[in-house]
Amino acid sequence: MEKLDLPESEWRKRLTPEQYHVLREAGTERAFTGIYNDNKAPGTYRCAGCGAELFRSDEKYDSGSGWPSFIAPASTDAVVEHADTSHGMRRVEVRCAKCDGHLGHVFPDGPAENGLRYCMNSAALSFEGREKR
Repeated sequence: MEKLDLPESEWRKRLTPEQYHVLREAGTERAFTGIYNDNKAPGTYRCAGCGAELFRSDEKYDSGSGWPSFIAPASTDAVVEHADTSHGMRRVEVRCAKCDGHLGHVFPDGPAENGLRYCMNSAALSFEGREKR
């Protein structure tokens, strides 16, 4: 995947303040406030920073956590994972593989066979709907 590397001044122009805080400063939106937490429409979730395909609605489920949750990314190379020991916790951070934007974290308490819950910030995502089949 071709990387997108922009200066911070360009990110500030492209993103809303909330998107910038989440994607570029590894911030987190408050639980149950994101626009995609309750979204049940079929479609594709893309990176709000660069438009890369990240997750599909078929993999989304209601985890009760207050953030959009998925059992897996759209492809194995859509996201990258890093150890995150900030805030006195041990977590796995999830970033967009194309622009390195912070998306959220992945936890080992998901419902699928892989046991993973990709817990994402709505502010880091854009949604491209499709008609139901």
